[in-house]
Amino acid sequence: MDQTEFRRLGHILVDWIADYRERLETLPVMSQAEPGQVRARFPPAPPERGGGLAAAISALDELLLPGVTHWNHPSFFAYFPSNTSYASILGDLACAGLGAQGMSWQTSPAATELEEVVTDWIRQLVGLPPEFQGVVQDTASTSTLTAFLLARERATGFSQEALGLSGVPPLTAYASEEAHSSVMKAGLLAGLGKEGVRLLPTDSAQALRVEALEAAVQRDQASGRRPCIVVATVGTTTSTAIDPVAAAAEVAARHRLWLHVDAALAGTAMALPECRPLWAGVERADSVVLNPHKWMGIGFDFSAFYVRDPRHLVRVMSTDPVYLRTAQDGVVRNLRDWGIPLGRRFRALKGWFHLLDEGAEGLRARLRRDLDNARWLAAEVDRAPEWERLAPVPFQTVCVRHVPLGERDEGRLGEHNLAIARRLNARGRAYLTTGLLRGKPVIRVSIGALGTGRRQVEAVWDALREEAERDR
Repeated sequence: MDQTEFRRLGHILVDWIADYRERLETLPVMSQAEPGQVRARFPPAPPERGGGLAAAISALDELLLPGVTHWNHPSFFAYFPSNTSYASILGDLACAGLGAQGMSWQTSPAATELEEVVTDWIRQLVGLPPEFQGVVQDTASTSTLTAFLLARERATGFSQEALGLSGVPPLTAYASEEAHSSVMKAGLLAGLGKEGVRLLPTDSAQALRVEALEAAVQRDQASGRRPCIVVATVGTTTSTAIDPVAAAAEVAARHRLWLHVDAALAGTAMALPECRPLWAGVERADSVVLNPHKWMGIGFDFSAFYVRDPRHLVRVMSTDPVYLRTAQDGVVRNLRDWGIPLGRRFRALKGWFHLLDEGAEGLRARLRRDLDNARWLAAEVDRAPEWERLAPVPFQTVCVRHVPLGERDEGRLGEHNLAIARRLNARGRAYLTTGLLRGKPVIRVSIGALGTGRRQVEAVWDALREEAERDR
C-alpha cells in the first residue's frame, strides 16, 4: 500500500465508521452470533497474495458486525459505560499514524510530556490535590496490581531488592466483599496468596464496614501477619456502592497501611463538585485509580493512576539497563519506570483530543444528564407495583428486580429475573447485565452511553415491564 491508496482507503474507513455510528440505534445491541459463527466466515490459512484490504473494508458489515456487541449503542445498559467519542477515535488514529514509542522521554518527548499534561488536567477535573501525580495505564486491573506492589514493598522495606518475600511475615490486604475481582487477582499476583486477601462484610448500602476492617487488621497483627494495604472502592461493580474513604484512611494511618482508592467508574463523576463529598478522604490516599475510558468518553484503553509519592513508585518499578540510559535521565520522567510494561503507546493523544472537543463544561452537562436519568428510573421503580430497587443510586446504575405478587421463593425469583434480562437481550432492544447483591440476583441498568437520553431510559423501563409480564 502506498500513500495514495492509504488516503483512499482511509477516507472510506472513516466514512464507514461515521455511517456505523449514525445507524447504531437500528442494530441489536448485544451480538446475536453463535459460538464459531464469525470464525467460520474466514479462510483457515493466511492469504498468499496481498492487496485484499479494500475488499475487507467493504465486507466489514457482513463479516464482523454480526459478532459485535455495540458498547456505544444508546440502549447499552450493561456492565459500565465504555464510551469512545469521535474525538478519541481521531486521537487513536493519530497515535497509530505516529507510531511513537513512549518508554522513555528520549524515545518520544511529546508522548511523555503530553501525558503529564493530560493526567494533570484530569486530576484537576476530579479535584485531586496537586501532590498527586498521574500516569496512564491500560486498565484499572493493572493500576490496582501496581498499588499492591507498591504497598508490598513499603511494608517489607523493599524486599524485592533482597530475597523477595522469603522470610517476610505473611502479608494481608483488605477490601469489601463487593470489591472488584481485580483486587483478589492483584493479591495473588503480588504474592499475598488467596489467604492473604480479606474480603470484608458490608453494611445495608453494600459499603465496607470499617469496624470489620479494624477488627481484621488487629486479628492479623496478633497472629503474626503483616497488614499492608486496604482498598476502598468508590462505585462498586454491582451497585456503585461507596466505601467510607475517610474512615478507611483513619484505619490505614493508624496501622501504616497503604490506602488505594478504586474509583474506576465513579471517579469520572467527581468532575461534578456536588459529587466530591462522596469520596471525602481521598486526599489521604496513597494511590487512586479512575478509568476515563469508561464514563468520561476517552476510548479504551486509558486508566488514570495517581500516586502521592512518585519517588516510591519509580523505585519499585524502575529498570535501568545500559541500553535504556539517556543523557536526560534524572531531569525528565521516564514512563517505563511508572508501571509494569516497558513499551507504551501514545495514549495521551486521545485524551487530549477528547478533552479539547468536549471540554469540562460539556462533560459536566453529560454527567448530570446521566445522573438525572438514573434518578428518574429509580423513582419509577420505587413507584411501580411488584418492582424493587435493591440498592441506593449514588451514581448512574440502578439495581432492580421484579417480584410477582405473592412470590417469596428466592430461587424462583432469581430465575424469573434472569429470564427477564435474557429475553430482553435476545430481542436486541437493549443490553442489560445481572449481578448478585446479598445472594439475590438483580438486574443492573447502567446508564451512561454517549447517546443515551431519557427516551432510551424510558424505553428500557418499558421493555423490562413487558418482559416481566411474559411470565404471567
